[in-house]
Amino acid sequence: MRHNKNFNHLGRQAGHRKAMLSNMASSLILHKRIQTTVAKAKAVQKFIEPLVTKSKEDTTHSRRVVFSYLKQKEAVTELFRTIAPKIAERPGGYTRILKTGFRLGDGADMCIIEFVDFNETYTFGREVAAPAAEAKPKTRRSRSKKTTDAVEDATVVAEKKSAKKAAPKATAAKASAAKGAKKTNVGKKM
Repeated sequence: MRHNKNFNHLGRQAGHRKAMLSNMASSLILHKRIQTTVAKAKAVQKFIEPLVTKSKEDTTHSRRVVFSYLKQKEAVTELFRTIAPKIAERPGGYTRILKTGFRLGDGADMCIIEFVDFNETYTFGREVAAPAAEAKPKTRRSRSKKTTDAVEDATVVAEKKSAKKAAPKATAAKASAAKGAKKTNVGKKM
């Protein structure tokens, strides 16, 4: 009977199910696409969508909440650094399930679950939103200091160019000395 069955238990105890969903969600975040059965993909989709929504707000609290579900530091940093800026304007539906057929061993219905914004074939030609980190930094420094820095940089570059002109003569002398030396097998293992 299915009385009051709110979600698919996937034939596992609660601890095993939570660990499996956490591992699958971490793999999905790190690889952007995984292949699994349709039932597991639907369960992972329900598991990961709220976490991605939570990652839109990059605070210590939201990072800790997401970490309590994922249990992998690398997955949390990947979610907040690369995935969250790309899906910032999307209101939901961060993943898609593409059915791929049946597994040969047991005939299970297989599929690929992936992030919507990370598939190049579907997003080709569409511009991606620039992350906030690339925005021009605001500074409180005065303008007069920048001109003196530019003059100092120009003198350093001029000194480097003069040092490079002297360098070819030294390398030519080393090459001629190397030609005159005999090659021996001393110290080599045979």
